[in-house]
Amino acid sequence: MHTTIVHVHVKGDDIVAFIEACRANHEASVQEPGNRRFDVLQSADAPTRFVLYEAYATPEDAAAHKQTEHYLQWRDAVADMMAEARQGIPYQGLFPAD
Repeated sequence: MHTTIVHVHVKGDDIVAFIEACRANHEASVQEPGNRRFDVLQSADAPTRFVLYEAYATPEDAAAHKQTEHYLQWRDAVADMMAEARQGIPYQGLFPAD
């Protein structure tokens, strides 16, 4: 399994709009053939901080996600909402095994 953990810091005035954009991206992403999980998490202590947990069967499936219309719409919609550049860190999933 190939996972990416994306750390996002959103401007305070954009929290609601960011959540809505993420909802649409999440709903479409979980329908992708190689998707295993697509979680959107908001910090309980710092509501402008989010983590996106994306798990795909293969690195190719993860790369294909970045070519989807819903991802591209999300990327463009949230670009100006970022307080700083988002950081995606790839991981190799060990457990659970496929």
